[in-house]
Amino acid sequence: MRVISLKPLRDFWERHPPAENPLRAWYRIATKAHWGNLNELRQVYPSADLVKGDDSAKGKLVIFNIKGNDYRLVARIVFEWEFVLVMKVMTHAEYSKDRWKEEM
Repeated sequence: MRVISLKPLRDFWERHPPAENPLRAWYRIATKAHWGNLNELRQVYPSADLVKGDDSAKGKLVIFNIKGNDYRLVARIVFEWEFVLVMKVMTHAEYSKDRWKEEM
């Protein structure tokens, strides 16, 4: 998969240093992956969730649990193009407020 980009991950782990290793691991796995659909992605990340009501024309909006659910990573994935756009990384508490949905 082509992951665009490392910058939001880096920006997040600079504010939350314990997130660095888990986010680097997610990035390594994602860049080596060839996920053709959500089921293939869930073989690696079983807890990955598809956001309901997502517009498939723009790709699928997927939520990843990072570091035992301490953090959430929101990415737009176009499986056909093997393209992953990192939209946002946040703490579980930030995610639970649901404000991130307004930005998507």
